[in-house]
Amino acid sequence: MDTPSAQTPRPPASLAKGGHPLLSTGPLSAILGPQGKHYVCGSIAAFTNIMVTFPIHKVLFRQQLHGVLALEAVRQLQRDGLRNLYRGLLPPLLQKSTTVAIMFGLYEDFSRVLLLRADGSGMPELVTRSFAAALAGTAEAFLAPFERVQTLLQDHRHHGRFNNTAHTFRTLLTEYGFRECYRGFVPIVLRNGPSNVLFFGLRGPIKEQLPEATSRAGHLVNDFVCGGVLGAALGIMFYPLNVIKSRAQSRVGGAFQPCREVLLTVWRERGGSVARLFRGAHLNYHRSLLSWGLINASYELLLKLI
Repeated sequence: MDTPSAQTPRPPASLAKGGHPLLSTGPLSAILGPQGKHYVCGSIAAFTNIMVTFPIHKVLFRQQLHGVLALEAVRQLQRDGLRNLYRGLLPPLLQKSTTVAIMFGLYEDFSRVLLLRADGSGMPELVTRSFAAALAGTAEAFLAPFERVQTLLQDHRHHGRFNNTAHTFRTLLTEYGFRECYRGFVPIVLRNGPSNVLFFGLRGPIKEQLPEATSRAGHLVNDFVCGGVLGAALGIMFYPLNVIKSRAQSRVGGAFQPCREVLLTVWRERGGSVARLFRGAHLNYHRSLLSWGLINASYELLLKLI
């Protein structure tokens, strides 16, 4: 019987990024398979990012939820105490490690399958890859319950009600039902699909505009800059959807409100001010710059090492 690597066709040159084959050979390739390593690399990259940036995200969440300035959000965390600083870490750790693995892994899998099916059909590769990215982003959205639990654990108004990740899941399921775990699902879908299309579509062209790297450190810097710039720009672009998501998911029980209704509520509460609607966006910009720089650089480095 052929080994998995023998059964898998060699990818075409078009499936390479930055001059490096996507399915390059490495010490773990025989175990993970040529496609499996994309999931592993994405997961490890996301894990690293969450451990570094979680406190920043918590400040940003308070700004999105309450419309306060960064200094007041920091003061809220100080009043909560050090023991609560990493409260709610497990859901994003599980969610981000899984969703980023799905984001990169499914994008590669969908691209490979769709490119093979579209071969000779005249379909532009850009369209095929964009469709693959949108599918991967939609698949990520089904892990929305992790974001839901993270929101509840980070909201200080629920500190006395929800103890930890397992208790929050159990309470939502037993008292409100499975559907309650997916509150805020629509803005997540609206965010994930288009942002994935733009991220994967622009990652290559942006990297090509950077100075040519001649060393591993140079490639690492370019990948960090490329991922960071894209992540920061997309974070600003889709920021209102994150505000809607945070507001919707902070509520427990009751009717599900449409995105438009949630947005109008926030808009009225903040005096119809665009600046107040985007409060926290500057911190989100810097967090996304760091987060997606770390994720992209870690992912590409791990691909080469594995």
